Amino acid sequence: MTGAALRRGAVGGPAAPPRIVHLGLGAFHRAHQAWYTAHAADAAEWTIAAFTGRSPRVADDLSRQGGLYTLIERGPEHDRAEIVPAVVEAHPADDTIRLERLLTAPGTALVTLTITEPAYRLRRDGSPDLDDPAVTADLVALRSRRPPATTLGRLLSGLRARLSADAGPIAIVPCDNIPDNGTLVRTGLLGLAEAVDPALADGIREQVSFVSTSVDRITPRTTDADRTAAAALTGFHDTSPVVAEPFSDWVLSGRFPNGRPRWETAGARFVDDIEPWERRKLLLLNGAHSLLAGIGTVRGHATVADAMADPDCRSWVHAFWDEAERQLPDGLDLDAYRRALADRFANGRIAHHLAQISEESATKLAIRVVPVLRAERAAGREGAASVRALAAWIRLVCSGAGAPDARRIAIDQARQAADPVRALLRVLDPALATEEITAAVAAVRLEPAAVSVG
Repeated sequence: MTGAALRRGAVGGPAAPPRIVHLGLGAFHRAHQAWYTAHAADAAEWTIAAFTGRSPRVADDLSRQGGLYTLIERGPEHDRAEIVPAVVEAHPADDTIRLERLLTAPGTALVTLTITEPAYRLRRDGSPDLDDPAVTADLVALRSRRPPATTLGRLLSGLRARLSADAGPIAIVPCDNIPDNGTLVRTGLLGLAEAVDPALADGIREQVSFVSTSVDRITPRTTDADRTAAAALTGFHDTSPVVAEPFSDWVLSGRFPNGRPRWETAGARFVDDIEPWERRKLLLLNGAHSLLAGIGTVRGHATVADAMADPDCRSWVHAFWDEAERQLPDGLDLDAYRRALADRFANGRIAHHLAQISEESATKLAIRVVPVLRAERAAGREGAASVRALAAWIRLVCSGAGAPDARRIAIDQARQAADPVRALLRVLDPALATEEITAAVAAVRLEPAAVSVG
C-alpha cells in the first residue's frame, strides 16, 4: 500500500474545538452524520468528538490521523473519494472523564448516537430494561457516582455533570433505525434518571431536548481492498477509510436549543412530523434488508447485490414491499422510492454483506418485519412475504448459523424447545406464537436451501 500517512497537518490547519459529541463511532456515523457536518455551509464552526462503541481500535486508528479519514463513494461504475475533516477527537467508549469534560463545556450543543438498537438496553415502551444486569449495575454505579458501563448510563452521567456545571441546554440526537427514536431515548434516559435521583430527571426535562431522526446510507464494512483504493484515489495511506453508496438521506424533527450545523445546506430535511418518513425507510429499506439477510443467506448468497440478482429473492423483496407499502400513508412518493431502492440494492460494487445485516436480527425483525405481518393479519391477509422473512431467520438459527445477537441466550433456549419454531416466534413477539402463524412459518420453503429446520 502506497501513499503518505494521513495526518491533519498534511491536509489543513488546526480544527475548531468540538461542539458535537458522538457516541458509537463507526463506519455509518462517518459516512453519514460526520459527512453532513463536513458539508454544511458552516462546517468550519462545527467539529465532532466521537467515542467508540464496542471496540477502541477505531479510536486508536483515527487518533493517529487527527480524526481524518477517507470516504469512498462507490457508484455502479466508479469510485470517488474525499477526506472528511469533521471528526477532531476519537476516544474509547470508557473514557468517561473526557466525555464529562466535553458535556460540561457550554459550547457543546448536541450529542448524536449510532449504537445499534440493542445497545440502548430499553424495553419496547422505552423504559430501561431492569432485567438486564448491565442496566441494574449501572444504576448502582450512578447512585454511588462511579463510572457506568452502558452507553445511556455514561450519557446520563455526563448530563448530570452538565447540569451541575450549569452549562446550558443541549440536544440529544439518536440516529439508529428505531421508530420515534428521540422519544424512545428520552423515555429511557428519564427512566434511568428517576431511578437515580428524581431531581436529575427534572433537570433533564428542563435542559435537554430530544430530536427524532431517520437516516439512510448503505455503508458496508471496509476491506483491505478499500484501503488500497483510498490510497490510490487520495495519495494518502488511511488505516480507517469508509465506503458508502452515493445516495444519502437524513430527516430530523425536534429542537436544538444550543444551535446546530446548517445540515440542510448539505441535503438534510427538517420536518414537523418525521413518523411517515422514518416508517417508509424502516419498513421498505431496513425491512427488505432483514428479509434478504435471511433468505439470501439460506440460498447461499453473500451480499445484498448477490441476493437481488437471484430472481426468487428479488420477487420476494417486491412482495414484501407490497405488504409494507400498505402500511404507509400517501404523499411519500413510494413508487420512486421503491425504484431507487431496487437500483441501490442491485449495485454490485457495494459489497453490503448479509452477515453484517444479520447481526442483532431478533431485535431488527421485531421492529422491521413483525409490524407488517401484524397489520397484514389484522386486515385478513396472509402476510406471506413477512412470514417468509421470519421463516428464513428461524431456519438459520436452528441450523446454528445465526449471526451475533444480544438476545442469544433466549434464542438458544428457544432452539432447544420441543417446538423451536413457536419458541423462536415468541422471542420476536409473544403474540406471534399462535398455531396458525407457527404452521405458516414452518411450511415455508426457500429452495435451494443451504440449511433447514429440524
